[in-house]
Amino acid sequence: MAVESNATELRTLPDVTLPNLDGEPTSVSALAHGRPCVVVFACNHCPYVQSVESELGTIADAHPDVAWVAICSNDVETHPDDDVHGLRDQATRAGWHFDYLVDTSQDVARTFGAVCTPDFFVFDVAGNLTYRGAMDDARPRQPQLVDGAHLLSAVEAARSGQVFTGGKPSMGCGIKWREQ
Repeated sequence: MAVESNATELRTLPDVTLPNLDGEPTSVSALAHGRPCVVVFACNHCPYVQSVESELGTIADAHPDVAWVAICSNDVETHPDDDVHGLRDQATRAGWHFDYLVDTSQDVARTFGAVCTPDFFVFDVAGNLTYRGAMDDARPRQPQLVDGAHLLSAVEAARSGQVFTGGKPSMGCGIKWREQ
């Protein structure tokens, strides 16, 4: 069942450090370092992510002045396709040349208020949240809609420190939370 994002309490880019796919600690704010930053909560198994992942890679490559970061917060015990090996395969398949981080504790997803994959958060150069929502109007089985329109508009707004109020909520597979 698809999950849709809602309003978030988040206002600024959290100073979080997570391991990348090689196990190296990676600071999201250090990656941003005075640039607009896009953080996407993603995973390997979700058809909503799979339907946009290649276009996301193309967009990220076309905008090297923006910091791009993917984070997987899913429980790999229940979704083993989202383990480090699966995420590496996904990054290769999708042409992602940006950091993919692993949120094993799921604390970072909670800090952001992320609820689904994909779930996009765009920050300006000062680290202020300027957009939270969908990449575009695409849904699985609607490949003609994969164009990154909302994300591209949000990135342009972030470059000038503006909030992008267009777009729509993220929709995708719910984050696979561990039982508490």
